[in-house]
Amino acid sequence: MESGPAIFAGAAFTLFGAGLLLWTGTRALHRAPVAHGVNPAAAITFAASMGAAFVILGVWCFGRV
Repeated sequence: MESGPAIFAGAAFTLFGAGLLLWTGTRALHRAPVAHGVNPAAAITFAASMGAAFVILGVWCFGRV
């Protein structure tokens, strides 16, 4: 019964994190700004670290099932 919310949360976190990593990588590859008005290196680093954190959190949720 408790596995339903864990599966939903894991899927949501993993999909969001993977999407953020894909979007950040695509923007960095095309040398487009990741965040307007922010140092590009800082924006890429922060967005990539948050994407990785969300993927790790999603995998952790799947591990709790």
